[in-house]
Amino acid sequence: MAVAADGGIAVPRIPDLLRTPDDLEKLANLKADLVRRKADVDARLREGLSQHLETTQNGMSTLAEGQKLVEQIKEEMKSIHDLCEQAQAIRKDFPQIDYLARVHRNFEATRAMQAGLDSFERDCNEVMGLLEADEREEEVQPNLLEAHMKITKLRDFRDEALDQITRAKDESLRHTLEDWFAPLERAIDLFDAHIGAICMNVLTLVQQGNDGLVVRLAIILNAEEKNDERVRALLDAQKDHQDLVSKFTSFIIGPKSIRGYKEKFLKAVELVLQEKFKDIQEDFAADPERLVKLTKFFFNDLNTVKLGMQKLFPKKWKILKMYVNIYHKTMREFLLSYADSQDITPPQMLGVVHYIDPYYERMAKLGITQDEITPHVLDNREGDLVREYRNLITSKLGQWIDRMQVNDRKNFIARTSDAIEQDIGGHFRTKTLGDMWRMLHEQTDLAGSSRREDVVEGVMSSMCSALKLRQQQWEKLITEEVDKYKNPTPELMETMQPLQEHLLAIANDQIACVDDSPDMVNDITAQAGYLTRFRDHFSQLETPPSSRFLSTNAATEVEALRDAYVDLATHAMAAFVKLIFMVDFRTITSDLFVPNKWYQERAMEQMVSTFDDYISDYHGVLHPSLRDILITEIADNLLITYLTSITRNKGIKFRRQDPFSARFRDDVLAAFDFFQKQNPEVFNEVIKPNWKAVNYTVQLLESDKTAVPGVYEAFKRDFWDLQLGWVETVLKTRDEWDRNMINAVKRTAAATYGERGQETVMGKVTVK
Repeated sequence: MAVAADGGIAVPRIPDLLRTPDDLEKLANLKADLVRRKADVDARLREGLSQHLETTQNGMSTLAEGQKLVEQIKEEMKSIHDLCEQAQAIRKDFPQIDYLARVHRNFEATRAMQAGLDSFERDCNEVMGLLEADEREEEVQPNLLEAHMKITKLRDFRDEALDQITRAKDESLRHTLEDWFAPLERAIDLFDAHIGAICMNVLTLVQQGNDGLVVRLAIILNAEEKNDERVRALLDAQKDHQDLVSKFTSFIIGPKSIRGYKEKFLKAVELVLQEKFKDIQEDFAADPERLVKLTKFFFNDLNTVKLGMQKLFPKKWKILKMYVNIYHKTMREFLLSYADSQDITPPQMLGVVHYIDPYYERMAKLGITQDEITPHVLDNREGDLVREYRNLITSKLGQWIDRMQVNDRKNFIARTSDAIEQDIGGHFRTKTLGDMWRMLHEQTDLAGSSRREDVVEGVMSSMCSALKLRQQQWEKLITEEVDKYKNPTPELMETMQPLQEHLLAIANDQIACVDDSPDMVNDITAQAGYLTRFRDHFSQLETPPSSRFLSTNAATEVEALRDAYVDLATHAMAAFVKLIFMVDFRTITSDLFVPNKWYQERAMEQMVSTFDDYISDYHGVLHPSLRDILITEIADNLLITYLTSITRNKGIKFRRQDPFSARFRDDVLAAFDFFQKQNPEVFNEVIKPNWKAVNYTVQLLESDKTAVPGVYEAFKRDFWDLQLGWVETVLKTRDEWDRNMINAVKRTAAATYGERGQETVMGKVTVK
């Protein structure tokens, strides 16, 4: 439907609708359309008229109500005017009326004061009689409420009298009144003693079913709380309206001071609880893991409050919540006193940490969720205590091992014979080995008692680190002490044998750590298989490390320790052998390959004989597993020293006419004969392949110049780390060497690739 510009409905013109004769057929439709449009316009007109009528009626109603309100205001204004006229007449007589009223009040107050003073002593005696009667019936105390009512009136009267004296600024009679009121103090003290005793034993009274006495206590506390609230309100009002205080000086008996009985009750609850915690301190120190049992009273008390006390005290007190807050606060202070203490012991740390979960579980059984009791009972410091516990173990561990290392170092440097002992097999051992592992065993148990994987794993890693450090310290110390014998003095020579014994003891210790003999694995005191028992002990704890930790970190660290123990034992054996070469063979090795000495003297036989003597002397005190290592170290050091002597000793020349080849063969046979007697298997598998280097050396010396590069190539392929400088120096000991031969070898070296692998003995044979 089209809309006109002025908002009306636009109707098409008839010429626009009937342009052709055929359009006459549309008349019926056009008529229907016009009828529909007319109906729409009529509907809109009716709706607009209805809205206009409603608005007009509302306006008329508002005008009528406004007129009524104006009339009411006129009437009120007229009443106010009449009252003002009456007040003008009354105001002239107000001072006289006020004066007479004050005189009357003062008269009545004086009469009341006199009556109260006359009966005061008698009333006090009556209260004392009631309280003394209750002392004979402590479990019932039937007169408690009456005594409280009378004593409250006496208190209020006394306070009002003293207050009047104070406001009158006349102190002349104050001491007289205080003496007159003295009997009341004795009554108050006795009453407070009764109330205090009930407060201190209120839980016991509830448990015994003495509800009547508890209810009487609750009534008194509730009444006193209301009095205190009125006093606080009055004090606040006086503080805020000091200008009005002086106008209200009438004699009105009522509470004038805050007595705080409710606060005293809550303080009594707290004191009783603190005494209970004091009673368990000694037992807690003796056995911290019993803390849950020791604090059984804590939850029993709260259960008593929940089941028995809530119905006896005013609901607005929320007595259970009050008790929970006091008990939670006291428990928190108790636990934090240990957490903050510098003297807390590791078991106490664990006792506190392990108590947290049972504490909240038992509170939950009482219907008290963790969110309802704040702050956290340990301030969420469990993690800190656990870390402190773990650090305490590791720090003590470090201190013990450091002291042990200082003592071992001192004994090692001084060559103290008392520091070495022989085990059941007759093998040398240091006395501290068993003590160290026993200490580790105890610390492992201490870590396990934490019942926390993170603590156990952290302690195990720290122990592995400490053991690794101890190995490194031993290795460094051995090297430092043995190096002193490079230029031995007579004083050092006297300490050589004790040093060698210490070296054997240290080597035996390392084997004892990794020797897993079946008959020793389950014996914690046996000095063998310590490392395996150490690992198994952790896995057998009540709370062992996680399987992932055992299979990854722990496995890696333990295997690294195992390898390091073997390496340290080998290092000690190498140092033992090194001492022999530096001291016993100092002059013998300097004559090797020197003309007129090497051919005439039997240096190799002398050295082999010395080795034989050493092995005979120390065979019984050396662990069987180390004997093969000792033989291998002797063989390697002998070979290195033998081949190095060619380039180190001065004046060496291998002439074609000299039987140097046969002399080499005699030396090798003498050495082979010795090593084969010691252990044929080790000789054939380890020693003999290394000594092929001597054969190659002889070939370098005796082969034709043209064949030397080929010999070098074969030598290099078997010993990939063969030093070219050493080979060149050896070739220069040939009496007919020339530069062409050396250059040919260098060209071969450039073209020869020896497949790299583990270091061979020739890697240690150098020019110097």
